[in-house]
Amino acid sequence: MLESYIHIEFDSDRTLQDQVREHLVDLILSGKLPASEPLPSSRRMASMLGVSRNTIVLIYEHLVDTGYLVSRPRRGYFVAPTYADPEYLPGNCDAGDVEAVDWQQRFCIRPGSDRNIVKPNNWASFEYPFIYGQVQHEYFPIEQWRDCARKTLHERWSRHWIDDRVDTDDPMLIEQLRTRLLPRRGIYAEASEILVTIGTQNSLYLLANLLCQPGVRVGLEDPGFRDARNIFATFGADLHLQGVDEQGIVVDEQLETCDYLYLTPSHQVPTGAVLSADRRKALLHMAQLRDMILIEDDYDAEINMQDNPTPALKAMDRGNRVVYIGSMSKSISPGLRIGFMVADEELINEARSLRRLMYRHPPANNQRQLALFLSQGYYDAYLRKIRELYRSKLDRMVQGVEQYLPGMLGGSVSSGATSLWLQAPPGVDSEALAWRAAKKSVLVEPGGIHFAGDNPPANYFRMGFSAIPAHKITPGIQTLAQCFDR
Repeated sequence: MLESYIHIEFDSDRTLQDQVREHLVDLILSGKLPASEPLPSSRRMASMLGVSRNTIVLIYEHLVDTGYLVSRPRRGYFVAPTYADPEYLPGNCDAGDVEAVDWQQRFCIRPGSDRNIVKPNNWASFEYPFIYGQVQHEYFPIEQWRDCARKTLHERWSRHWIDDRVDTDDPMLIEQLRTRLLPRRGIYAEASEILVTIGTQNSLYLLANLLCQPGVRVGLEDPGFRDARNIFATFGADLHLQGVDEQGIVVDEQLETCDYLYLTPSHQVPTGAVLSADRRKALLHMAQLRDMILIEDDYDAEINMQDNPTPALKAMDRGNRVVYIGSMSKSISPGLRIGFMVADEELINEARSLRRLMYRHPPANNQRQLALFLSQGYYDAYLRKIRELYRSKLDRMVQGVEQYLPGMLGGSVSSGATSLWLQAPPGVDSEALAWRAAKKSVLVEPGGIHFAGDNPPANYFRMGFSAIPAHKITPGIQTLAQCFDR
């Protein structure tokens, strides 16, 4: 009976020892291993699972050390009395004729009904993943990141993150942001003007929660960042969609009625256009004249391949009318989920208070690990390498598109963005194109989701290149070209 539970489908990406230990702990906690019977001997268990006996011996000893098993001389290993009974409370599993809750009538907002950018979870299985916002795993500085993790766990550093920080951020990370990252964008701020968040979308959610209600007018780029549009709409803001051209968002009198303007001036989402110097000056003048606040999303700035990149809009701000939000997701890892907001101290204080009600602060151990990654120089070394890689990829992308998808690039190509915004000939449906391409293991993103309105143009699409290996770019574009109905 006992041996019927001892079966594992091993995962080749994980160690055998971890998987066997996890399986045994699960059996113990679920009460499937009776305390009165010994576990199979190490030799027998090794034979049943097809692993070495030494592996089983180490696992048994570890489970004894952690209190799950007890060793009885000449009898073997038994489940410890503490875990003899599973920790489950009795409950009524028979629903009977009880009427189900009608949740649809209770929802005050319906974010699940919003249109969102859809990206497949299995993107890495595509031969040619032209996906935006992911990274090429083999280039991630795993050894340096692991070194910072070890330092974080050292007694010297652990005391800085084990305790609940309530509503404050890691002072070492704030100092690194203030003295290392922000000055590169021309921004000089005090520690009290910086707040750490769980990425750009979290920053936007905090701002929308604080500043938006019905009647508040928010201007956004069209096409633009879909999630930002959904966030501001969630809080009842009156949305004004403003057109975009090769110089970024169009600045005209229609913006003068906005209370807030969200924009991506460094690399417009999704077109990649860089906001011109004249329009930056015009926006700042308009903000001062019309009592407007500009929300600058500088999401891709750190990996800019330009020799002399344009400073952030916040760098030109003299009236504290620009709220700057940044993220480490694009430059380090999209799974890190650490961003930051820079603004007037009064706004930061309120955002900090709101954040405290939501989740207090981002995990302190992650903040300290990132702070060490920055302070040890690993981040700057990684950036230099990744910029060279992306510069090479961008060249291949442009050459491939011009050769196999002629006439679709259009406009100027930003040397800072990690994607290309393409316009197919009239009549091409990028949704259908993406479906046909996926059958050939080519992953591209239809562009209609970035436009407002019920009938967005269907012939735009985006191709990211941060995740695809450089040598696969040209054959991937060539394969994509075969998907067009000529």
